[in-house]
Order: sequence, then structure tokens, then C-alpha cells
Amino acid sequence: MKVFIFGKTQIPMKRVFLALFFLSITLCRAQAPEKWSSTDIYEHIEKLNFLGSVLYLAAHPDDENTRLISYFSNAEHARTAYLALTRGDGGQNLIGPELREELGVIRTQELLEARKIDGGYQFFSRANDFGYSKNPTETLQFWDKKEVLSDIVWVIRKFQPDVIINRFDHRTPGSTHGHHTTSAILSVEAFDMASNKNNFPDQLEFVDTYQPKRLFFNTSPWFYGGDQAFEDADKSNFVTFDTGTYFPTSGLSNPEIASMSRSQHKSQGFGSTGSRGSEMEYLELLKGDKPKNGKDILEGIDTSWERLNNGKEIGDILKNVQENFDFENPQKSLPNLLKAYKLIQNLDNDHWKKIKTDEIKEIIYACSGLYLEVTAGQISAVPSENLQLKLEAINRSNADIELSKVRLNPGNSEKVFEVKLENNKDWNTNIAYQIPGNTPYSSPYWLNDAGSTGMYKVKDQQLRGLPETPIQTTAEFDLKINGTSISFQKPIVYKYNDNVSGETYQNFEIVPAISLDFGNDVLIFSNNDAKTISLKLTSNNGSANGTISLKAGKGWSISPSSKEFAIAQSGGSTNVNFQVTPPSEQSEIALNAEAIVNGKSYSEKLEKIEYPHISNQNIVTPASLKLVRIDLTKKGNDIAYIPGAGDVVNESLKQIGYNVQIIPADQISASTLKNYDAVVLGIRAFNVDEPLQYRNKQLFEYVKNGGTLIVQYNTNRGLVTNDLSPFELEISRDRVTEEDAEVTFLSPDNQLLNSPNKISKADFDSWVQERGLYFPSSWSEEFTPVLSMHDQNETPKDGSLLVAKYGNGYFIYTGISFFRQLPAGVPGAYRLFANMISIGK
Repeated sequence: MKVFIFGKTQIPMKRVFLALFFLSITLCRAQAPEKWSSTDIYEHIEKLNFLGSVLYLAAHPDDENTRLISYFSNAEHARTAYLALTRGDGGQNLIGPELREELGVIRTQELLEARKIDGGYQFFSRANDFGYSKNPTETLQFWDKKEVLSDIVWVIRKFQPDVIINRFDHRTPGSTHGHHTTSAILSVEAFDMASNKNNFPDQLEFVDTYQPKRLFFNTSPWFYGGDQAFEDADKSNFVTFDTGTYFPTSGLSNPEIASMSRSQHKSQGFGSTGSRGSEMEYLELLKGDKPKNGKDILEGIDTSWERLNNGKEIGDILKNVQENFDFENPQKSLPNLLKAYKLIQNLDNDHWKKIKTDEIKEIIYACSGLYLEVTAGQISAVPSENLQLKLEAINRSNADIELSKVRLNPGNSEKVFEVKLENNKDWNTNIAYQIPGNTPYSSPYWLNDAGSTGMYKVKDQQLRGLPETPIQTTAEFDLKINGTSISFQKPIVYKYNDNVSGETYQNFEIVPAISLDFGNDVLIFSNNDAKTISLKLTSNNGSANGTISLKAGKGWSISPSSKEFAIAQSGGSTNVNFQVTPPSEQSEIALNAEAIVNGKSYSEKLEKIEYPHISNQNIVTPASLKLVRIDLTKKGNDIAYIPGAGDVVNESLKQIGYNVQIIPADQISASTLKNYDAVVLGIRAFNVDEPLQYRNKQLFEYVKNGGTLIVQYNTNRGLVTNDLSPFELEISRDRVTEEDAEVTFLSPDNQLLNSPNKISKADFDSWVQERGLYFPSSWSEEFTPVLSMHDQNETPKDGSLLVAKYGNGYFIYTGISFFRQLPAGVPGAYRLFANMISIGK
């Protein structure tokens, strides 16, 4: 067994890993520190006295049953976690323009915010949400089954759940999203694999094998096709219980807590209204012995301290703490808590030892009225930078507390103080700290290396499964409380006073000294004309002088090849312009940038994601710009774009020379639209834009008078009006998820396929994620279907692109996913969209 050596103490690597792992899922980021009330302390004591774990498993953010997670965490006091195999990267974004990896970062943070409310932990696998999949066979063409199984086994071995609950049914492939069924299939396999040392033996350097006791499927009437079918179903193998528990200490019912948790999925528009009263849940036993009482999934499993060797004495002490807890004077519990803490350090079960050490330390911290904090006067730093930190410590109890020293990491820089913390007397000091030069940038770990369409690449086994990159910059306070040595780790945070919000916390991040930003991910050239590229350079560490150069592929000309730049101060920026001339033929290349400052090379882009409901996020990736030369002709120039649920199609159209004006739906009128060559509605506009139920008639009148109206996809649920078209049109849930699905021309002579760009089968090469979604399934005879496409072994879908003459103009409805293809720089998508705008001109 490998060991880490700290001073003269040898610690087994497996124990070190467990410490790091559980620290990473409990240490909060960018939130004001929790300040527990007496009620909070008591509830945590209840959890301290419960030694049972439940793992809920599904495919995506939003798949989890927050009622169950909250119920097991708050009513049963079990350690409860949700393993989402993906981060939801392939979905849509209702709050902003971020898609793919950036959306995955947002949804990761939304899940973490949800877990803070319902009390659960959060895990992920390396599987990438590549988009909708219709069955497990298709899913496993993109997911590496062995690697995803490895990740599930890894989480089982780390978290050691007594019970696993699947959200979906492994026996019904094709009845729901392929990712859904695949998550259940892999969970059933992993349930037995985790206990076999021959499965993924490399993991055993850090964890032990483990066998859960029971596996359930969280069924409901939905899986049976309705209430009556479910009522008639055989439930002899079910465990049924009520999750509608009311918690007087919070004044909330369990379903209300669950709805608050689910409402954190804001990028998906999943705001949920809480309910009160009985809420039954049904779990079908798949593996293991059925609980005898038919109500408690943990029945027969010892969840007391007696499940551990030498645990009874600890349990007796903590039972006394719970029974005699003084809500008005929590510090009375300190002697027994400290006694139990020391006994926990002697346990031979590393798994529960680490968990219960962390839990009891939090309780000791709260009962002693301790407040420990380390703040930086700036939001970020670069490797090797020197900065000032402020330490604060206060003891608000009668306990005898001494602050011995503080260790700053990374670097293990130690500051000795030996100061007594007197009751309610604030202690603070400023100290100098240098960030080590080899400190990695703060960025999502799963984006550090290029992955595949279906899998993220994570080399470090110890990072796999974690929801986010563990906090690097921390301060560990070594204290003595009534003579007992105990340490508390706190993240370095950035804190400032906002004139409106008051005390405000943000993540303290490690960033590149120089960051580069092209402003876009893709730049489109629709002819041979040169374009000016403006590259923004930002210094994150004082003034900077250097040279910036660009490198492109064969056929592309960059002028000049390099330039000098100067930035006057930290946080300052400068823009450097280059001329880029494309080749005459169609081409795609990556343009890379490199800045040299004081002999050091910088080639990273620093992207910030900031929304009020999640902590601020930094993404550090290589600075690169995709250049695409498209053979494209267009007619018309002026476009009105009516926003929908969030896309950047309007920005993409600007790149090929259109004059695009954003017009809010409530400003639609005949006079507003009459001068535009085309009007384009953003995705799901008829789902999210209430004014369209009153302004759709003006849109149709615009078409009748000679305009071109392009309506992009809408879902068939939650429409603000059923009148999406001047003619009969019914949207279905039909979709083509295979991005390389064969496309047939139903109307080969139609203008949309011929003018001004001759569309061929080659224009449907290199598409991303999918062909399209929510195609109409029926339409009136006025419409002409232009394209037919379908996934393997399915019937043709002819509703992806419909065009109808209406009066003197044209109405076009399309479910083709232009909102994905255009930002990705797919040439054929641009050529087809240009034809749609040009029709009749």
C-alpha cells in the first residue's frame, strides 16, 4: 500500500483519499458561511446518531426525485446522495445563451444548490449528455459502457450506500430517453460488481470493495401508463411509504422542501410550487431481501453506532447529548461531544470514522459559538502571487479555546499564534501568503482534457465522481477546545460590502496572469473578403507588456503574424486587431493564440459564468477560434429577430452579413415589421413569450403582405397559443437524434433547396448532436414538406421543414436544430437558413 508522509507520520493513501473525498463534498463554495441555530444543531445531532446511507441514481440533472432525497435526509436522517450520470450538457438553456459544456457547468451548480436545500450529496460520472437518445443501444454507442460502469462502482465503493434506488426501469428499453434506461441497466450491473475485487481493481488503491444491501426501482403510475393500470398492478414486491412529512422545526412539509430544491433547476424552467399533505412513494425491490414491514427500506439494517466495532460507547454518549440537548445553551453539550470526538478517532472503520469526524466537528464548532474565516482582498490571484489575507476567529462560549496555528494551502504555509480566544472577543490579524507557482487554475476538472462526444476525460481517479473541482485555497485552523486538539478547515473567500446587498461572498479563484478572448467561438466567412479579428487580452496581475501571435492552418492568411501589446494595470485590457483572409474554397480550421510576457507563454481563455442563483464560476480553456469559410449566397438584408427561450441564432446570422434587429414580442406591429426582409422567431418563442398569443395575428398579416416568417421549434406542451401558423399545424414529440441520419429531399425543386444556394446531401455532413426535434406530425395541404429524415429502425419524419405560401409571402416552420448547428459553424446549416430567408426574393 502506498503512503503519504507528513513530517514523521505515515498515513495510508486510502485513508488520505477518503479524507480528501469527503472534504470535497462538504466544503462549501462562494456562499456566506452557515450559522446554525439551536434547532439546526439538534437536527445535525440526530443525523450524527444515524449510520445509514441511501444512493439515488439516474441520468440527468432534474431526473432526481427530490421528495425522496429530502425525506431520507431530513425525516430518516440518512446520508443521502444523488448520482447523475451526466451534467445535462445536451439540453436547452432557458436563462441564457450557454450550451454544451458551459450549460453543464450551470446545471452542475444548480444541482449543488438543490442539494443544499434537500440535504443530499451530489455525484456525477464521466458520461457526457450528447443529446436525446431513443434507446440504450444508441446511448452506448457514445458512452463507454465499461468506463461509466467503473464510475458507478467507484461511487458505490466510496459512498457505501446501504440501499440504491433507480429512477428508471431497466426492463423497458425504448419507452423513455435512452440515457434514462441505460442509467438503470448499468446500476443493476454495478450493484453486484462493486463487491468483486476483480472488477476495476485499480480503484482498490483508494477504496475497498463494497456490497449494498438492496436495490429498488422508484416506480409510479407514469411507468404503468396511468392511474388505473397502476391501481391494478401487482404490488407484492413494493415498499410503500408516505413522504408528506411535516417538519415543525422549519414550518415546512417535505414536499415543500422538495419543490424548493427542484426549483433550483432554473436553466430548465423547473420552478415548482410546494404541496402539503400525504405524498406516497413506491419502490419496487429488484435485488436483496424485502423489508419485512413493507414500509422501511432500511429495515433490518443496523443504522445505530453499534454497527461499528467499539461504537456502542460512542452511541451511548451521543444519545445522552441528544436527549439532554439544551436549546438555550448548546455549549453544555461540549464535554460529551469532545469525549465522543476522541473515541471516534480510535475507530477501525475508516469510512464511518471520516464521516462522523466531519459531522461531529461541525456540531462542536456550532455549540462553541466559533466563527473562523479567512478572506482575501481580491477575487482572484495568479500562481506565484503574493497577497494579504485577513484571519478572523471568535469564541462565543465559556469553553477554554486556544488558537494554536493556521496552515495555508496549497503550500502548507504555517503561521503560529498560540492565542487564547476569550468569550465574545473578536480576534483578527493580517498575514502574507504566496500562492505556489504550480497551483492549477480554478476550472471544472472535467473540462481540463479534450473528451469525446459521449465521454469526458478525467485522468485522476480521485477526481472522478466529484461534483466540482475541490477547493484548493484553504486555511486550516488548529485549536484546542477544553484541552482537546481539533482543526477546522475553511476556504479562502473573497468578501466585500455591496451597497444594496451588504456582506457579499464570492469564490476566490486562481486564474492565468494573462487571459485571451476572441469574443466568439466561431467566425464565419461567406465570401473571400478579409475580416478583422479583435483579440482581447486581459492582465490579472498588474501591468503587462508582451507579444501576441496567431497561428492558423493552410490556406488562411493572418496579417500581421504577431503584435506587441501593453496593459497598464491589473484588471486592464487591450484589444489587438488582425486581418484574416480565408481561402477561396470551403474550409474549417482552428485559430490559436499565444501571448509571451517576460518569457512565459499564455494561451488560455478565462470565461466567467455568473447567475444570481449559483456561485460564480470560472472556466479556463485554450484560447481558440474556429474559422469557417462557407460557399454561400444570400438575398435580403434586414431581419427582425424575436427572442425565444435563449439562443444565439441572431448573432450567427450577423456573421454572414445580415442586419439583425432584436424586437421584443410585445412590440410587434405592422408598422414595425414592414421594412424587414424576414422575421425569425427564436426557439420555443410560443412557449415562453406571453405577448405572442396576442401578436401572432400581426405576424401572419406581415406574411400576407409579402414578408417571410420563420418559426423555429416549439414544444407541444405549455404553448401560449395553439395558433402558431396561419394554417393548421400540429406539433408532435417526433425528433431525429442521430446527427448523421440520412436526409431525403421530398421536394427537390423547392426554392429552399435551390436558391440562392444549391443544397446537396453534403450540406448535411458534420452536423452536431441531432437533426432536429418536436417536428410537426400533421399539417394542412397548404404546406409543402421539404425534407424527410429518420433515426435507424424508425419511420420517416417529414415535418422537419415546412413552407407555405400565404398571401404574398411565405410562412416557414422548422424543427431543425439550427440553434445548435449555426453556433457550431456547420456550413450546410448556414446555406439552408440563408435560402429560407431568401425565399421569394
